[in-house]
Amino acid sequence: MAKYAILIYDDPTVYANMSPEAWGALVDAHSTFTKQVFELGGSLAGGEALAPTTTATTVKGGGTVTDGPFVETKEALGGFYVVEARDLDHAVEIAKLCPAPGGGVEVRPVVDPTTNPF
Repeated sequence: MAKYAILIYDDPTVYANMSPEAWGALVDAHSTFTKQVFELGGSLAGGEALAPTTTATTVKGGGTVTDGPFVETKEALGGFYVVEARDLDHAVEIAKLCPAPGGGVEVRPVVDPTTNPF
């Protein structure tokens, strides 16, 4: 099994304006998703929700530190899962079930440090 990151990109304003009931429903949807990963024969190696981009700090090349995210976009990285899947097709099948109410998800292989993927 290979590892894949499922990166969740959403419009942060969707969450900022979400009612407590809607937030609870979204948390429940993610709980359902994690169960579905196993039902599809995959496994979870980790995952977390991220704080809003307004809390981000960026460190650039020479060590310059700035407040805020690196780029301005409508959709921001809001969380991620690391799943173990048979192959990319299996990882995409799993990712299609991941809740992302204001955006979408990106599937990316996790690098095996024993080989150079580039």
